[in-house]
Amino acid sequence: MTGTMTAGEPGAPGAPAAPGTAGLRTHARRVVAQTRFETAAVLRNGEQLLLTFVLPVIALVLLVRTDVVDLPGETRTPAALAGALALAVASTGFTSQAIAVAFDRRWGVLRLLATTPLGRRGLMAGKLGAVACVLAVQTVVLLLVAVLLGWRGEGAGPLAVLGGALLVLLGAAAFVSLALLVGGTLRPEAVLAVANLLWVLMAGGGGLLVPLAALPDPVAAVVALLPPGALGEGLRTLATTGLLDLGAVAVLAVWTAVGTWLATRWFRWD
Repeated sequence: MTGTMTAGEPGAPGAPAAPGTAGLRTHARRVVAQTRFETAAVLRNGEQLLLTFVLPVIALVLLVRTDVVDLPGETRTPAALAGALALAVASTGFTSQAIAVAFDRRWGVLRLLATTPLGRRGLMAGKLGAVACVLAVQTVVLLLVAVLLGWRGEGAGPLAVLGGALLVLLGAAAFVSLALLVGGTLRPEAVLAVANLLWVLMAGGGGLLVPLAALPDPVAAVVALLPPGALGEGLRTLATTGLLDLGAVAVLAVWTAVGTWLATRWFRWD
C-alpha cells in the first residue's frame, strides 16, 4: 500500500466534496438567498423605510440642532449619533421584525417556508442576516448625516468602533429575540399595537434617545436594566468618554439569552 491518493478518494484532489460539506454549502446558499429576500422586503416597503431609516435620521437632526434633550459631551453630535443608532437598532430588530413575523404567521408564510429545505433554523438565520444587512446600511446613512451636520469623527477611535459594534450586535440580538417572542405568540393586530406602543415608549423615555441622567432616579434605575436603556446609554457612554460600559454589555447579553429561550419555548409557526 502506498501513500498516494486516487482521485476518487475523499479528500483527494479532484474528488467530490464530502456529503456533509456539500449539504452545509447548499444550506448556506439557501440562507443567503433568504437573507437577500428579507432584506429586499424591508428596503422596498415604504412603512419599513419610514420606521428604520427616516425616523432615526430625523431624531439625529433634532438632537443635534435643538437642545430639547440635554446630552453629555463637549459637542452634541457624538451623543446624538449614539442615540439615533440605538433607535435604528430597536426599529429594525424589534418593531419591524415583530410586525413582519406576526403577519407572516397569519398568511401562512412561516409554516410554508418551515417545510421547505430551508427549514425553520434557516428561516430564522435569514431573518437575522437581513437585520444585520439593514443595520449596516442604517449605520452608513447615519454616519453620513452626522458628517453633514458637522461631525468630524469625535469619539470614533478604533476601540470605540469595536465597542460600538459589540453593543449594536448584542442589542440587535436582544431585540430580535424579543421580536420573535412577541410576533410569534400574539395575534397580528395585537403585535401591531404592542410593537408601535413600545417603540414610542423606548424612544421617549426608554433610554434610546434620552440619557438616563435626564430621567427620575427610580425610573432610570429600572430603564438601565432593560434593552433600550442599556443599548442607548452604552453607546452614549462610549461615544462621549471612549469607555465601554460592561454593565450595559451584561444587560444586553442576559436579555439575549432570556429572549432566545422564551422565543424558542413559546414561538408558534401558525
